[in-house]
Formats: sequence, C-alpha cells, structure tokens
Amino acid sequence: MSGRVYASILQRASSYTLTLSSSTPFQYAHLVVFPSSQPRPANICHFSSWGTFRSDHLCSRSDESGNWSQRGRHLSTRQDLDFQLSRVQINSILRSNEQIVSVPEFDGRGLSGVRKFESNQLAANTPNEDRRSAATCLQTKGMLFGVFDGHGGWACAQAVSERLLYYIATAMMPKQSLEELEKCMEHGRPVPPILKWYKHHADFNYRESASLYIDHLRVFWQELLDSEEHGEGMIPLDALECAFKRLDADISLEAQVPLSNDLMKSTAIQVAFAGCTACVAHIGTDGIHVANTGDCRAVLGVREEDGSWSALPLSQDHNSQNQAEVERIKAQHPPSERDTVVTDDRLLGVLMPLRAFGDVRFKWSCELQQSILAGLESGVDLDSLNLYQYTPPNYLTPPYLDVTPEITYHRLRPQDHFLILGTDGLWDELSSDEAVRLVGEHLSGIHLQAPVSPSERQLKLGQMHELLLKRQARASPPLDTNGATHLIRHALGTGEYGELCQERLASMLALPEDLARMYRDDITATVVYLNADLARPHHR
Repeated sequence: MSGRVYASILQRASSYTLTLSSSTPFQYAHLVVFPSSQPRPANICHFSSWGTFRSDHLCSRSDESGNWSQRGRHLSTRQDLDFQLSRVQINSILRSNEQIVSVPEFDGRGLSGVRKFESNQLAANTPNEDRRSAATCLQTKGMLFGVFDGHGGWACAQAVSERLLYYIATAMMPKQSLEELEKCMEHGRPVPPILKWYKHHADFNYRESASLYIDHLRVFWQELLDSEEHGEGMIPLDALECAFKRLDADISLEAQVPLSNDLMKSTAIQVAFAGCTACVAHIGTDGIHVANTGDCRAVLGVREEDGSWSALPLSQDHNSQNQAEVERIKAQHPPSERDTVVTDDRLLGVLMPLRAFGDVRFKWSCELQQSILAGLESGVDLDSLNLYQYTPPNYLTPPYLDVTPEITYHRLRPQDHFLILGTDGLWDELSSDEAVRLVGEHLSGIHLQAPVSPSERQLKLGQMHELLLKRQARASPPLDTNGATHLIRHALGTGEYGELCQERLASMLALPEDLARMYRDDITATVVYLNADLARPHHR
C-alpha cells in the first residue's frame, strides 16, 4: 500500500491488537488477534442477500433505512498495531507465488516474440480471487498471457483462467487442424495438444468439471468446422473477441442445463453468479494484441532514445472513470434510467467493473435467476454457495453487463522492451508510468536522474535534503530478481521519498484476513520481456 495509506492504518484500522505467533509459517503470516472492547466496524462489505465477501468490485451495503451506499475503504475506529514480521518473513510472503520462465528463441516452429516472463501474486482476500495464465500456442504461432480479477468469490476467475486461452487458440487454428482434433475425439485417440501451459505449482484446476469443459470446447470447434468462412483460422483480433463471447455464453448455458452430478452443477452455478474481469495478450513475432474486459490493465514499457522509460497503455479501464464507457452503457437503456444505470461509481450502484465474465445477476432476467436458484434448493445448500435471492436496485431492462472485450493492436518496435499485465490491485497503488519505470530500471540497472533544475537550485537546505533522499531512493539496488515481485514490493512498501520502508511493508503484509481487504486488493502482475531484435528491419 502506498505511504499515504500506511499513515491512516495506525489511526483508523479497527479495534485490534496484533502479535505474530512464534510458530507461524512464513508464507501465511498467521496472527493472533485480540479484539478490544470497542465494537467491530459496521461497514465491512456485506450483502444481506448475497452473503459476505471481501471484494472491492462488489461492495455496497444497506444502511438502517434501506438506502444503498458505497462501502468506505478505511475503517472509522482507532487501533494500535504491533507488527513483528522480519525481513526473512517479508521476503518469504512476497516470493511464495513468484514464477520465472525463460522461453527458447526458436521453438521448432519459428522465432518467439517473448524472451522470458516473470509473474507473481499476493492475496488480500482469503482465498485469493485473482488468477493468471500463460501458454504457448502449439497449433498456431504466438504466446498467450492473461490476468483475471474475480469478484463475488474466485469461482469465475478460476474457470476463465483455465478455459479462455483454449478458446482463443482453437479459434486461431486452421480447419485442417480442427479436423484432426475431431477425428481423434471420434476414434478415442490421443488429441494433439493445443497449448503448452506454464503453471505455478500452487495453481488449482476444476478437475470435476474437466469433462464438461472439454465437451463444450469440442462443440465450439465443431461449429468452426461447419463454418464455410473459417478456412485458415481466425486472425488474433477476431479470435480474441469470439473466444471471450463464446466462453461467457457457455458459462451462462452451463448454469442452466442439467448436469451429471450435484458437484458439477454447484460449480457451474458458482461460476455464473460470481464474476471476473480479464486482460489477455497474444504476442506474436510482429506485434501484440490485447483484449480487455473490465479494469485489469496492459501497459507497454518503451525505452526512449535518452535511456528513460515511458508507458504506452494497451488497454483502457472499463469503470466509471471512463466516461465513454459510462455513456456506452447508458445508451443501451431507456432515457428514464440514465440516472440509475451507474450510481455511486458502480453499475446499478453495486458493481465496479462495467464489463465482465459471469455476473449473471446483471445479465439474466429476474425470472430466469429465480428459476435457476429455486431449482437448486432441494439438492444444494444455497448458503454454502453464497447465493441468495437478490436483485440489484433498478433492475428494469437487463442485460446491464456484457463481456465484449476492447481489443488493441501494437506493432512491435525495437524500443518496446516489456509488457506489464496487472489486476487492478496493482494499479490501485502504482500508476502506469511508475510501474514501467520500476521494471525498466530493474531491467537495465540504470537509474536515470534528471539534472537539477534552476528552481531546485533555489531550494532551502531542508528541501534540498529531501530532494537528495528521493534521488537516493531511486538509486537503491533491487531486492528481487523477479520483476513482478519488485513491482508488488514497491506497490506496498514505498515510503515518503520513494524509498522502501520495511515497517510499512510489514504492516501491509501482517494485516489479518478480515482487515487486509480493507487496505489492499489481491495483486497479480505478469511482466513479459519482449524479443526486441525481431522488430529490427532485417526481420520484416
């Protein structure tokens, strides 16, 4: 968390005294919590009809009069915090989910546009609602990278992280390759692999639903085979849009049709009623396509001629800060709803991202929602699924939400060095420019300092001392080899002068489960280092 938030923690963080258990495994930072005599804060994210979950994407509450209000991110009561995380424990927590993968320059099918990638995750919710994916396309060219930010639980982000890259890769495959897949399925032969996945050892898969996911992927490629226009496969731009829409449609369908067992049905319902945003990049030898739905973000790191670093956004956030996005949604509904479609910076006063997978609460009719949930009551405990009979306010002309991604293309240039994909937990703490500068200086080991300006020469002694502290902070050597870990460390631990503050970082990592989400979000970051040599003229 940034320095300005750290200061507020010591004054406004709820009524707990915290000490670290001596037997604590480092990666979990277990805390012994002693509640004080003061009452617990009343504004923790809670839906009386949706259950309780810590998520800044879905956080409204009803006050005593029944009026909806946005949940504040800070608590209103005072506390004293006693943090005792050592440097070793901090590093263990920060590095437990990191990943570094080097990519061969030539993989037998052609040159790679990626040299390596580094990724990491840090949870605030329990369990983490973020997911990430990375894979090489084996039947076509290029690599795929995605970050996924779940809300209302992790179920939707989990399913999308497992399935979306398959849909994209399949859509790009030529008809001849799809025919081979279908023949293998028909005759029970091994199916040629579509993707080479790069999994972290802690990654989870929905094993119980694997057969359902394969069946629906097969239906998808069968429909592509029946299309006279498919031919050599879709270009990445079309494949990305088609895959996003088709997977969301399958998620909706799976929640409505009879399934073979209660566990599979429960999973399908959870996936559909939860939601997630997604940002996916396809990186080829010529350029990068980015498809974004929601408020994750993709930023390109560009090295300028003078050695400085600049950020080139390859996506736009789909939230209330994007006025064009707000107007797009309002235009889809009657003029009488202009004042209710987006209120309190949220869709219908409830949902922060304005595009997402799942979230059928904002897509299905009320009748369909009630029918599906009523059909579960006999065999499934709705409480255990965090599903309740609830309709958002002013729900008059659904759907209010769709998954259609916004897609950008960037042709690679020699000065393009890396791509950062991050969930909004990262961008809450760092600007795009700050993130690119951090990764760029981490990559090059060179920390450029602007010359002292004429105005700075007139500074008083104390002000000059502050300027020197800031410059020293920028020149400090990195503590992490992994660029994504470097980003997360700075996102949570940067002090007043840009220096890394051990105490501040410890405070952010030591917050207990029911407080952590009030001060930071789940953070996922993937840094993809590009093969800039491919962009030189002799490769075109």
